[in-house]
Amino acid sequence: MSEEKTRSGKNKTVLLDPEERELYKRRLIREVPPSALKKPPTGTINGSCMEWAGHLPRGFADLLFLDPPYNLAKDFNGWKFSRQRVEEYTGWLNDILCRLKHVLKPSASVYICGDWFTSASIFEAASRHFVVRNRITWEREKGRGAKSNWKNSSEDIWFCTLGNKYTFNIDDVKLRRRVMAPYTENGSPKDWEKTLAGNYRDTHPSNIWTDITIPFWSMPENTEHPTQKSEKLLAKIILASTKEGDFVLDPFLGSGTTSVTAKKLGRRYLGIEQNEEYCLIAEKRLAMAEENKSIQGLTGGVFWERNTLHLQKK
Repeated sequence: MSEEKTRSGKNKTVLLDPEERELYKRRLIREVPPSALKKPPTGTINGSCMEWAGHLPRGFADLLFLDPPYNLAKDFNGWKFSRQRVEEYTGWLNDILCRLKHVLKPSASVYICGDWFTSASIFEAASRHFVVRNRITWEREKGRGAKSNWKNSSEDIWFCTLGNKYTFNIDDVKLRRRVMAPYTENGSPKDWEKTLAGNYRDTHPSNIWTDITIPFWSMPENTEHPTQKSEKLLAKIILASTKEGDFVLDPFLGSGTTSVTAKKLGRRYLGIEQNEEYCLIAEKRLAMAEENKSIQGLTGGVFWERNTLHLQKK
């Protein structure tokens, strides 16, 4: 991690000082138990999910959020993932699902992240084990341009369930949008609300998400993880597919967004991450969540369309 960079005074990227590093090291779960646990731990495991999977208890997780390395070359703080043949990556992903499937409750939901190239493998592997219900595509506004191809500015999240009985709280994930051409009936608003700040409608969520902001340096949730997801993105998934007190598992925790968001929303959580530095950042963010439970873009129980939150006061 590059802590020696010259940073702007407004830079809020989560970093660790030596004392914090030693403090959070003591909070990590490291020792693999000799046999399967009877109860799942809460917190952060510093280890491989492939090694830990067989030691986790059966049927405890209400939500499995999988954000594994995509099928492309990437450096995760010194640990490098290399692009594989599609068949090899599909097999690798299928092995992960085979090892983790037993931790799911019968009513559990599973979300698997990928890009356009990885999505072929996700569908192939996921459909062997789960009911594949939808593919969410979200706009990722960052990204390099391309001279001989279309710029990649979106990613996918595949929504699956273990069975036909599952949680989906649609009223908890509505999106508040500005109404540009309001429709009235007998002079009164129809399906929208008039406020001093403008006109708004709470819309049902679709599988196209254009309201996600990638964490950047001025956001207090930002870290130096190269593929960090935003708390708003995880909040949509956790609120839709779990209830308060439910258990959320992330076997590729990264810098901790899933656990942090679960904690802020009153869910139990367990994250597994093999890179110690990312584990320590996750633990710091969990500590920060005890003081600040806000999630950018989620206010008053409603997700706000990007760039409209400042108009929320009536």
